[in-house]
Amino acid sequence: MEKAASSIGNGETELEVPLETVCFIIMKAREFDAKDPVTESNPASNPSDDRSAAILEDHADDPVLEELQSLISDLSLDAQIDLVALMWLGRDDQSADEWQSVRQQATDAHNEHTADYLCGTPLLADYLADGLSTLGYSCLEFEREHF
Repeated sequence: MEKAASSIGNGETELEVPLETVCFIIMKAREFDAKDPVTESNPASNPSDDRSAAILEDHADDPVLEELQSLISDLSLDAQIDLVALMWLGRDDQSADEWQSVRQQATDAHNEHTADYLCGTPLLADYLADGLSTLGYSCLEFEREHF
């Protein structure tokens, strides 16, 4: 569903989490979402190719997941609350006018499992990007600088 222009913010909503941090989390979440389930190597396949493909497989000790969880856990309480609220804002297709209400719900629901909760959310990167967009922010500048 497309939001009406009046329901989109102008980028003036003050966030406790820096925009660059949210954009970096989006980038890392996309890396993590791109992982494939672990598969058995084919005995007839080329072993050097198997090692190359293994980096794309989803392992319990995935360094991308560990980095993402560590980054989120190291954020301030208010920044963690903003991340959850941004994710909910993007996921639930709410308007910028509802930011304070969504943020209050995230404050009420906050606990020490924020990193696990966010990292366990399918489409986290898309929801965060949509939440930013709803508030009038974009990661285009960040992406230009880092890609």
